[in-house]
Amino acid sequence: MASPTGDEPSGDEFSASVPHVDTLIIGAGLSGIGVACRIGRSMPGHSYLILEGRRASGGTWDLFRYPGIRSDSDLHTLGYSFRPWTQDRAIADGADILSYIRDTAREYAVDRHIRFNLRAVRADWSSRDGRWMVHALDTLTREPARFTCRFLFSATGYYNYEAGHTPEFRDAELFRGTRVHPQHWPGDLDHTDRRVVVIGSGATAVTLVPAMARRAAHVTLLQRSPSYVLPVPSKDSVARVLGRVAGPRRAYELTRRKNLLQQTFIYRSSRRFPRGAKAVIRFLQRRVLPSGYPLDPHFRPAYDPWDQRLCVVPDGDLFKAISSGRASVVTDRVERFTERGIVLRSGRELAADIVVTATGLDLLAFGGVALSVDGRAVDVPRATAYKGMMLSGVPNFAFAIGYTNISWTLRVGLVGEYFCRLMAYMEAREHTSFEVGACPPGSTRKPMFDFAAGYAQRSAGIFPKQADSPLWRMNTDYTEDERILRYAAVDDGHIRFTRHTPDGVAPA
Repeated sequence: MASPTGDEPSGDEFSASVPHVDTLIIGAGLSGIGVACRIGRSMPGHSYLILEGRRASGGTWDLFRYPGIRSDSDLHTLGYSFRPWTQDRAIADGADILSYIRDTAREYAVDRHIRFNLRAVRADWSSRDGRWMVHALDTLTREPARFTCRFLFSATGYYNYEAGHTPEFRDAELFRGTRVHPQHWPGDLDHTDRRVVVIGSGATAVTLVPAMARRAAHVTLLQRSPSYVLPVPSKDSVARVLGRVAGPRRAYELTRRKNLLQQTFIYRSSRRFPRGAKAVIRFLQRRVLPSGYPLDPHFRPAYDPWDQRLCVVPDGDLFKAISSGRASVVTDRVERFTERGIVLRSGRELAADIVVTATGLDLLAFGGVALSVDGRAVDVPRATAYKGMMLSGVPNFAFAIGYTNISWTLRVGLVGEYFCRLMAYMEAREHTSFEVGACPPGSTRKPMFDFAAGYAQRSAGIFPKQADSPLWRMNTDYTEDERILRYAAVDDGHIRFTRHTPDGVAPA
């Protein structure tokens, strides 16, 4: 444990009484289970453990329970490369995704390595011992627990699981109905025949509206400003044909590559030709909305496509709910709450029995785990990310953050592959630790998440930075990351390796 005076951990803390593994993974969600599967498959003699602060695996897909929760990426790319997604629906609901994650953990025996209800709170690296000491808290008993490991891998994503983002609304306490944030959905909330207002315009909001409209008296999507909403098929017809011809695994591989190329093409063409992308999106929207429905202002954002992530609606379900009259869109600002609903800036009042504040998420770096190296606290915002998965000056530490422009798991899969390659490289040469130095002199540092979404802008100051030098960027291009993480040499001159021996630490 790092002492109050800043001294590094004492030797007795690394005693045999503290459980030790080669790699300790924090988080048993989509990323953590994927990385663990890769370790088990490629390094069978390598011991690992997953600490999960919640009582169940699945991460985001176990946390969120609001009506209609689903992916906004197809499961052929959001799924694991090594385990095919075989269900008919490519845009799947949360329950099916959660089952897929847990079935994968069982199939690869990862579930045996998960310790639940243990939230990692601090991790201290000792250069003398070449180990991390990880301090955790039992969320049920509040008892502390400790573990040591050679490698520490953060697979916590970037959401704050404790609380979502809710702006301060004037007179919100006057409202006599039910107010709920999607991140904390009550299991007993019945919206049948109730008037519902969903505040927000992102992926969660456009998911909630059609799901709740099936039973509610009416659902109003209240947005301050619109997002790009793209109707897409929920089923992949190419995948179905390939499944009959090539078999499940080969069909999955081909569909995954096809969808990756398709996502990349849409992203690149949207960034290069934003006016054309806007025209295509509006054309697709008009096809599924009633004739004469005003796209302006409800579906005309002030920014270009992919300045923020596109909202995907499978089979146009949001537009169908609007067409049926069971849902509507209002573009205005909240002035204040009343006992009966919401008064808008325009003076209009929306009556509501239930108000859902789908107003965004708060982010958290590395699950809130405080890092220190030899007794010195790591100032995360001052660190620079290397290859988008390691931190300058922090030995034997890696993390997984996926793409924001294409499926999250595509990048996490590459990170897991590289992490295993790195450990195998070190094992073959009897290296015991690695450390990334500072980014090249003259590099310009900037926020890790370089896009305009509100949650990214609000939280830019708590994450490490990226730089404009090669290998120090958070790439949005899978092909470039594939070259860097899958094919390039592990020892590229930026990583310093050392070897711990009975006589001390020596350069490798």
